Parts: sequence; structure tokens; C-alpha cells
Amino acid sequence: MRIVKDKIYLKDLEKLAKEMFGNLVKAVVDVDKKIMAIGGELHSDEEAFLLKKGSRQKNLWGINIYPEAAKKNRIEFDSLINLRPSQKNRSRGVDNPKIKNEITNIVNDLIK
Repeated sequence: MRIVKDKIYLKDLEKLAKEMFGNLVKAVVDVDKKIMAIGGELHSDEEAFLLKKGSRQKNLWGINIYPEAAKKNRIEFDSLINLRPSQKNRSRGVDNPKIKNEITNIVNDLIK
């Protein structure tokens, strides 16, 4: 696993996807620090990794990135770590449009 703070090339995500799941990369985005963890088998692994690095759980959201998809279809908001009734998120997606937009902007800024 690794933390992406700066840019990551799309071709590197494509390679990682092929090595892990075939067509997707699991990622956890920290909306406060504007970083993401990639390369874990589970979103919960990446979440734990970021927590050990000082992130706060309320800022962490799980997504799937499909590197070969068109930019507008590249991000899938689906992860068990997103189930947070205490934050009014009752689905595996991201129910708050503002947070969803933040995640999209962060991921698009990090992928070159």
C-alpha cells in the first residue's frame, strides 16, 4: 500500500489494477488531507493504513477507481467503510453531494 500525495500516472493505476483486481483499484480518500491510499486488498486495510499515518476516520471514504474508464465514469462510490449512520451516511456510497464532489476533485487532481 502507498499514499498518493502528489500525482500518480493513469498508466500506473492501470498496471496496479491488472495486478490486483483486473480492472479496478481500491482507494481510500482523506478529504481533509487531500490524499488517498491505494494498493490494499480491502478498503479497510487502506483505512487502517491512513489512520496509522494520522488521518481521522470521519475524513476517510472508500472508492473504486476504474483507470480504463472515461474520466466521468472512473470513480465508483462503493465501500463498506462508508456505512456511517453517525455521519448520516447510511449506504455504501457517499450520500452527501458536497463530500462526493470533494472526493471527485481530489482524485482527479491526483491522477495525471
